[in-house]
Amino acid sequence: MKKKFFYRLQLFAGDASIIDRSGAETLIPEEKSQEIIQGVVTQSAVLSKGRKLPNMASKTLRMPVLDMLPLAYFVNGDTGQKQTTKMAWSKKFITAEEIAVIVPIPEAVIDDSSYDIWGEVKPRITEAFGKVIDGAVLFDVEKPESWRDGIVTTATKAGKVVTLGNDLYDSIMGEGGVIAKVEESGYFVNGHMADISVRAKLRGLKDTTGQPLFKSDMQSGTSYTLDGSGIYFPNNGSFDQSKALMISGDFSQLVYAVRQDITFTLFTEGVIQNTDGSIAYNLMQQDMVALRAVMRMGWELPNPINSLQKDKAKRCPFAVLKSGSSAA
Repeated sequence: MKKKFFYRLQLFAGDASIIDRSGAETLIPEEKSQEIIQGVVTQSAVLSKGRKLPNMASKTLRMPVLDMLPLAYFVNGDTGQKQTTKMAWSKKFITAEEIAVIVPIPEAVIDDSSYDIWGEVKPRITEAFGKVIDGAVLFDVEKPESWRDGIVTTATKAGKVVTLGNDLYDSIMGEGGVIAKVEESGYFVNGHMADISVRAKLRGLKDTTGQPLFKSDMQSGTSYTLDGSGIYFPNNGSFDQSKALMISGDFSQLVYAVRQDITFTLFTEGVIQNTDGSIAYNLMQQDMVALRAVMRMGWELPNPINSLQKDKAKRCPFAVLKSGSSAA
């Protein structure tokens, strides 16, 4: 059954008449639609750090992934026979699922031509889409049944989890740290995502002489990088510090594809319900309209075989740093 995601509110229009997409195009010009798409990519930690594939032509995209490496052999003597080898590929699939958000707007606001309606609507749409994408991909929050396990679950199953100890530096940079866990799988870390609370932990790191490791003085900004790779701190409310303090890995292995860019429908009648079933807004009675934004996308971790880690059960391009008080 096809699942739909709604941020906070759901729309049940019943038999009410609506203005279809052609009627909404005057309200949502093409350049504004593309601007919102770009804003979602910027707002979402997953979309900004992951690798975008070409747009999908159907609901499902099949990807061939290397699953068996070729072998080479020494030739025994001048007349020895050369041996053969083979390579093999497995199949992974990206399945596009629908993501949606509804923005209720009073008609009086629309009628007021001097009011910057898009200045209010765009941040809400980009925040809602970014939050639901990041929550599903990173932490399995309300993810569709067709989507694979999220990053944290995948890393946990592969044994790529480090519990924060007394030494934050060792937990990240040491031999058994998060970065080393990724390297054990044959990948190099090229980025990190972390809860905003990690900023204070990093600023508090000091060397043996008591000097801060991340901040040279009180005036200049702090450069949040680890072993040459930048740290991204999502601020859309999606990062769950009870499940992970930081996620490190090879983000070129996090791939996504878009089946449908953002489209808009403007509803002039109907009711908007809260998740508990109570009515939040009655569009007709309250002289409101509801703008619904919808897009379809999917994602995957190719995670191909490599020479360092041939066991796919132990191979993962990401590792997770968990809090000692909340780690399982």
